[in-house]
Amino acid sequence: MIKSLLIANRGEIACRIIRTARRMGVKTIAVYSEADANALHVRMADEAYLLGPAPASDSYLRAGRILKIAKEAGAEAIHPGYGFLSENADFAELTQDAGMIFVGPPPSAIRAMGLKDKAKELMSEAGVPVVPGYHGSNQNAELLKRKAYEIGYPVLIKAVAGGGGKGMRLVEKALQFDEALTAAKREAKAAFGNDDVLIEKFIDSPRHIEMQIFGDAKGNVVHLFERDCSLQRRHQKVIEEAPAPGMTAAVRKAMGKAACDAAKAVGYQGAGTVEFIVDGSQGLREDGFWFMEMNTRLQVEHPVTEMVTGRDLVEWQLRVASGEKLPLMQDALSLSGHAVEARVYAEDPSNGFLPSTGRLIALGWPDDAAVRIDSGVEEGDVISPHYDPMIAKVIVHGETRREAMTALERALKGSTLAGTSNNIAFLASLVADREFLAENFDTGLIDRNIEALTARPVPSDSVIASGVAALMALDEPADAKGGPWAAKDAFQVHGTREMDMGFSLDGETVSRRVRFDRNGLSVMDEDDQWQRPDTRLRVLKAGRVVYVFDEGVSTVFAPLAHRDVEDGGGDSSADGSIRVPMHGRIIAVTVSEGDVVEKGDMLFSVEAMKMEHAVIAPKDGVVQGLAIAVDQQVGDGDSAMRIASSDT
Repeated sequence: MIKSLLIANRGEIACRIIRTARRMGVKTIAVYSEADANALHVRMADEAYLLGPAPASDSYLRAGRILKIAKEAGAEAIHPGYGFLSENADFAELTQDAGMIFVGPPPSAIRAMGLKDKAKELMSEAGVPVVPGYHGSNQNAELLKRKAYEIGYPVLIKAVAGGGGKGMRLVEKALQFDEALTAAKREAKAAFGNDDVLIEKFIDSPRHIEMQIFGDAKGNVVHLFERDCSLQRRHQKVIEEAPAPGMTAAVRKAMGKAACDAAKAVGYQGAGTVEFIVDGSQGLREDGFWFMEMNTRLQVEHPVTEMVTGRDLVEWQLRVASGEKLPLMQDALSLSGHAVEARVYAEDPSNGFLPSTGRLIALGWPDDAAVRIDSGVEEGDVISPHYDPMIAKVIVHGETRREAMTALERALKGSTLAGTSNNIAFLASLVADREFLAENFDTGLIDRNIEALTARPVPSDSVIASGVAALMALDEPADAKGGPWAAKDAFQVHGTREMDMGFSLDGETVSRRVRFDRNGLSVMDEDDQWQRPDTRLRVLKAGRVVYVFDEGVSTVFAPLAHRDVEDGGGDSSADGSIRVPMHGRIIAVTVSEGDVVEKGDMLFSVEAMKMEHAVIAPKDGVVQGLAIAVDQQVGDGDSAMRIASSDT
């Protein structure tokens, strides 16, 4: 068995690997960037070593530096986690050449599955069903357009070296093809250094179902059943569950065999996932699924498989990497109950899911034995603009699917998170969605219902009363008129006192009538009813700001004098200023100084948190004061340009 392990990763997955390694008595060695010097995975590991500056290219992607540290620290093995170098065949090979164990598949298997077009050719030869499409090496734009026409619209353009939806575009009409191809190639080049694409038939009512497979060095391959990952946004998974709703024994057997055949075709060892696109229009069928890709690593959503099988997949990885045979063969594996996972991110669903950064002022999860939290941060930690903004994975198990979904909704609403925008309310709405609960869903469910799902819940009257009461308790000096801050308790000379109070509520100025009497403070609601603070709600004061938590949603209150006024998000201020909506890198500028633009025209794109965000013109006008360029690193709120009226 491996005795010492270097984890070539960060955040949640590094912490998750450390927990299992510690239980198995394996020494853990962490690596970190300057931005992660105080990160949780660094605090948890037995040893930790600095890689370099914050950008991943200067730290977590420095294969040579990681290998040097591993040798000096005496690591017997390297676990790459997911992302970064996890599917880098050269890194796997260099690790082995240095005399260490790579906790993952052989480099040859990573290479075989690394390019989607070649992988699909290989799978077709192995008898695994693949989606109709063009997977050739000729990248001539006219040829690709002709192939799309031959396949029949709608089609998907996909980066051959891609993953996570990057370099992918849905094209429904021939008129959209040229623009979609250009965007897909640009995104693929930026993300993977390879702008080659393939064209595939788009499956109607698609579901995304994947099989967890495991192989050992003795030629054994098993599957640990399926996960349904159909709830996606921008091709990024949001909710994952196991088993897949509507799965039958016959379809599971056929899909499991196809997944194992795929693994055997490349001599696979360790943990991997074979992903299938499934036609859900007529229910799951033995002839209704097709190979999409194979992820040659541990998946983010692996905990749901662990919860329905009772197996620790990281332990399996370490045992197989140590040369042991698989702990269990296929006949000994079984499913128990239902598990579901939700990914909590620092992002703003009501503002296009823009990533959010900052210090986690509050972070708390329900104390429930049925709830598992996998996280790489704790209260007080900082969400950096340099890496993926995932805060945690909330995973629950139930005897039935409905029980698991109810438990997940309860867990989300019982969470406490403040300091950054987050998607907890969005996730809670999603798992309570009628279509989803009725098992009537596909990969387009979120997009079809995006407005309802992302609508920010309106703060209740009791939340507002609780927030106002907390504001009153701030040590604010009285104004010249003896305003609301002058009242510090319920005692009033004349028995009752009322006043109008203005304050900031989630960044918007509002006003409420406030009354003090012998029973304390109450606030008039919009129905002219007096509401008192709800002592059951959690209230947190952070400096001059008050947070009130209710069912997973934090409402932010502040005195008007301390309101944080922003003019960002790509919107136009009164003078037409356009600002950068987030920290990131400018990847495209589609206008020049003096250009005349119309409302809705694209101005520029910024890449942040592994996603591309376009900023469009809010009005007609002329571009002036252009202050950005391609490849420039920019900050949230930086000036990009100004759209001046054409008659000025």
